[in-house]
Amino acid sequence: MNIVQLFISVLLYFVLFYGISFILNMILKMTWLMAYVYPVIVLWIIGRVSLFDYISEPGESFNILWQNIIGISVYDIIILGSGFIGIILAGMTIRYLRKAGYQMF
Repeated sequence: MNIVQLFISVLLYFVLFYGISFILNMILKMTWLMAYVYPVIVLWIIGRVSLFDYISEPGESFNILWQNIIGISVYDIIILGSGFIGIILAGMTIRYLRKAGYQMF
């Protein structure tokens, strides 16, 4: 992966998860909900197994997940980390807007 692809991927994951987290925080009024859900999303992305397979074939599915976690690259960690940073910054933004008096947030 070259530096341009890494930069674009980091930017996309940051903006995507910032936006999703911001909207969910506005709708559900639970500031840190996405911070708790994000590890499950990351494991689902890394595992590359359908959610139904975790129920129907748990032994094989978790074995595939474990092998994919071991084989993750530094670039993937950076990209997925940028998504988590986006979620944290969205939570901080919502908290700031609530303290500033915006009732819809």
